[in-house]
Amino acid sequence: MRILVTGGAGFIGSALVRHLIAESEHEVLNYDKLTYAGLLSSLRAVENNSRYRFVQGDICDAAKVRETIDGFRPQVIAHLAAESHVDRSIDGPGDFVQTNLVGTFAMLQEALRYWRALEGDGRAAFRFHHISTDEVFGSLGEEGQFCETTPYDPRSPYSASKAGSDHLVRAWGHTYGLPVLVTNCSNNYGPHHFPEKLIPLIIIRALAGEPLPVYGDGSNIRDWLYVEDHARALRRVFEAGTPGETYNVGGNAERRNIDVVRAICAALDVLQPRADGTSYASQITFVADRPGHDQRYAIDAGKIRRELGWEPLQSFEQGITATVRWYLDNRAWWQEILDRRYATERLGLTTA
Repeated sequence: MRILVTGGAGFIGSALVRHLIAESEHEVLNYDKLTYAGLLSSLRAVENNSRYRFVQGDICDAAKVRETIDGFRPQVIAHLAAESHVDRSIDGPGDFVQTNLVGTFAMLQEALRYWRALEGDGRAAFRFHHISTDEVFGSLGEEGQFCETTPYDPRSPYSASKAGSDHLVRAWGHTYGLPVLVTNCSNNYGPHHFPEKLIPLIIIRALAGEPLPVYGDGSNIRDWLYVEDHARALRRVFEAGTPGETYNVGGNAERRNIDVVRAICAALDVLQPRADGTSYASQITFVADRPGHDQRYAIDAGKIRRELGWEPLQSFEQGITATVRWYLDNRAWWQEILDRRYATERLGLTTA
C-alpha cells in the first residue's frame, strides 16, 4: 500500500516510517513541517530507500495537503502530526489549537475530498487513521484503566486540543462516512525521543552531571509503551482495524515517575558508571509540580489484543535498558539538538 504519514519526522512518526520501510513492502510518504521537534536525522536509515519520500509541508496548508495527497494517492493516511508537549501547551496554547484542531480539520477535509473521488476497491480500502493520546481521558484514581468508552475529561491545553481533534475525526466518520480509525496510546519512550520529554531529559542531564528534576513528589503514574511496539500497533490497526472503531494502545507498564527516573539511573550505573563511583540517583531533585498535573494514566489494551492480535513485546525493564544504551551510542544525534534547539530548560511554569 501507499501510506501517507503526517508528522513522520517526529518521535512516533519516524518510528512508524522506519518500521514500515524495514518490515513491510508499503510505500511511505512523510509529510512534515519540520518544527523544532521534527528531525530528518531520525530517518537517516531510510532516507535513500526507493519506497520512501519526504515532502515538507504544514497540515494547516490545505493546498499543499491536497497537492501531496493527489500526487501520492495513498490508501492510508496515518495522521500523527501534532504539537505534543504538555508543558509547552501551558506556556503557549495557541500553537496547539492551530496544529491539533485546525490542522486536523484541514487534513479531514482534504481526505474526504480525495476519498469521495475514489471508486470501487480503492474507495473501499481507504483509511484515515488518527493517532491520539490517553491524556484525553483525564486522570485516574488508584484503580481502574482507560478503555475505549471512557468519557473524555482533558485537563491541559494539549489534551484538550487532542480531544477536540478526536471528536472531529469521529464526526467526519459519522457525518460524511469517511472510513476513520482512532488510536489512543499511553506514554511512548525509546530511541530518537526529543530531549524535552522525561526519559531522554533524565538520561541527558544525568550524563551532564546536572540535577534530575522530578515534579512534586514523583508519585504521578504513567503507563509506558516502547515506541517500536507502538509502531507495530499502528500498522496492525490501519491494515486490519474496522472503520469507525477506536483502539487503545498501552504497554502494560505502569510506573511512578520517581521509579522511572530511578530505573534510568540504575541502567546508567551499569552501562556508564559515574567517575566517582556513586549512583546517578544522587542527582535526583524534586521541583515544584506543573499546573494541573494528572495523577495517573493506565490503558486497557484488551480490545486491540482480542480483535487484532497485537500486544507489546518489550518489557519496561528491557525497553529502558535499550533506550539508555541508544542514547549512549548516539550522542551526536541529541547533542546537535542541544546545540541548536533546546537546552533542557524547565517549561510549563506559567498558567496561560
